[in-house]
Amino acid sequence: MATTPDPLLEPAPGTLPDEDDDDALRRSAEAGESSRASRHWWDRNADEYQDEHGEFLGDDRFTWCPEGLDEGEARLLGDPASWKGADILEIGAGAAQCSRWLAARGARPVALDISYRQLQHSRRIDLGRGGPVVPVVQADAAVLPFADGSFDLACSAYGAVPFSADTEGLMREVHRVLRPGGRWVFSVTHPIRWAFPDEPGVEGLTATASYFDRTPYVEQDEQGRATYVEHHRTLGDRVRELTGAGFRLLDLVEPEWPEGHEQEWGGWSPLRGRLFPGTAIFVSQRD
Repeated sequence: MATTPDPLLEPAPGTLPDEDDDDALRRSAEAGESSRASRHWWDRNADEYQDEHGEFLGDDRFTWCPEGLDEGEARLLGDPASWKGADILEIGAGAAQCSRWLAARGARPVALDISYRQLQHSRRIDLGRGGPVVPVVQADAAVLPFADGSFDLACSAYGAVPFSADTEGLMREVHRVLRPGGRWVFSVTHPIRWAFPDEPGVEGLTATASYFDRTPYVEQDEQGRATYVEHHRTLGDRVRELTGAGFRLLDLVEPEWPEGHEQEWGGWSPLRGRLFPGTAIFVSQRD
């Protein structure tokens, strides 16, 4: 899927220059620094990401994870019959592939992402298809620009949650904008993966760090500015964040690596996937 050159994809405002020599380390990173780093990183790397993963993601596919678990099969958002006319918020939507899939089934999705460039790819896909345009909003998921009780469902497939320093606040915000009974379903890297090197081969099979070390993973430039930040929480941390925000945990899904799936995605591979989980999907409900 070619993404450049394209007159629809003008440079995102405020994008920092690409840094090939960033240092990777574990250090603290507060909310503002994490948010700025995520916005700039995804603006810089959206084209490459869509080029590399666009075929797997499709233009209108709802897949939860590199293991390839699709919502059409999993039904983690509940009864598909209830989606018709439902207001659904996709958080960390990227190019809004999941939202487009939901819209085709009668839902009324809104796709939110911190990256201007990622949302430009959503516009490119919609205009290229000539169909309905998915509404998009650029915002930080920890400060949602919506009124209380605006949505029936909220979902996120590897978006926003791992990159936010204040996920307790993020969960409270999602709870605020959901209507009573609304589901909040999100997938993240399985927390156990933080104990292992992020490598698809045999080097990624030996634990080298403590699972309980919550120090963020940071890439920073020569001036010490964070250019990429990812935050670790244990399974217990995530459950406490959800229940503390007022959600009830309905299920915790750990997709198994499917037979015949040989595609690698970063640290996800058939070798590792058949030995320990790579994804955790939290299915919760606002009472």
